[in-house]
Amino acid sequence: MSPLSREKEQQLIARFLPIEDVQERLALIVDRARRFAPLTDSERCETNRVQGCSSRVWIAASHESGICHFRLDADSTLVKGLAGLLCEIYDGTAAGDIAATEPTILESLHLIDHLSPTRRHGLEQVRRVIREFALAATADTAPR
Repeated sequence: MSPLSREKEQQLIARFLPIEDVQERLALIVDRARRFAPLTDSERCETNRVQGCSSRVWIAASHESGICHFRLDADSTLVKGLAGLLCEIYDGTAAGDIAATEPTILESLHLIDHLSPTRRHGLEQVRRVIREFALAATADTAPR
């Protein structure tokens, strides 16, 4: 993981880990997600929809000069909050770094153990979409 992504992840962990009750921690992550700017109607399209999630999740991804940016929206504020953590960690990161590393925030905050298998699978799909976008961006910026 790039130093920037690792630093973002560590800052998020430091922010939420002192909250001892996991349900309270999840509630704060959900509350935080309510303040994310929603995607536009044109961004909430099938092309941006993450397949394999029980909730509808959209990721609007872009890249410039090998640096990726991610914004998301979801029907579920819980999913929006959890997936938002992943997008926030990787936003502004080099595509090659995104594709090559895995986040540990959900495990570090002990959230993964409190999610249903369906939610865990959905978050895995969010990570897959981020990784695949980064791989494609890496290919787009490779010298020809």
